[in-house]
Amino acid sequence: MRMVGKPPKLILLKPHIENLIKSTTKYGIRKKYLKNIIKDLINKNTSYKGPDNLFRVALNKKLISISIRKRPKPKSNFNLLLFKYRRIDPNYKNLYYKKILAKLSKVDSTKFDIALVANDKILETGTSNLVFVKNGKIFSPKKNYYFGNTIKFISKKIKIFYKDIFIHKIHDYDEIILIGSGKGVTSVFKIDELNWKRKKNICYRKLNKIYSSLV
Repeated sequence: MRMVGKPPKLILLKPHIENLIKSTTKYGIRKKYLKNIIKDLINKNTSYKGPDNLFRVALNKKLISISIRKRPKPKSNFNLLLFKYRRIDPNYKNLYYKKILAKLSKVDSTKFDIALVANDKILETGTSNLVFVKNGKIFSPKKNYYFGNTIKFISKKIKIFYKDIFIHKIHDYDEIILIGSGKGVTSVFKIDELNWKRKKNICYRKLNKIYSSLV
């Protein structure tokens, strides 16, 4: 989750907790009053650490961990790198992403993210959801990725169409935009491997305005 301001405010806290509880059920993590325990831990650890941070809650059958770190702010010349990989159990929050973390650890997160690609389709990035803009319409992949809380919020404010996003048709799109807790709304400047470069940023400005209402 993104944590901003003083006193600290956790962005989209309620849906984040709901998704976490949904995933604990999926993976057989059953503990009495778990939701209340998580809420209590969050409340006790929500202290001012600076104006813009990332607040992480992770758990397994033995422990619950909380970490807070400064949010890396994406730069205007943000690039995507391709990575042939599909997230394990993408419909649920989980800790099965060692390969993604290993790849991300090799790049500057203010300048790069990795686009996960499977069967010639772009699915998401290592940190965020993706939307693609063509002729003013906003598209996002239709399956095999984690549908995050930030894009859920934005999709209630503006129409998003869902379809397969094929690599060989990437030049049909004028804009590519990341949407997520850490990246917020970030416009992709280019994808060197596909010789794709941003043509416009009209929809980016619209989406960023919607997202800014949270912050």
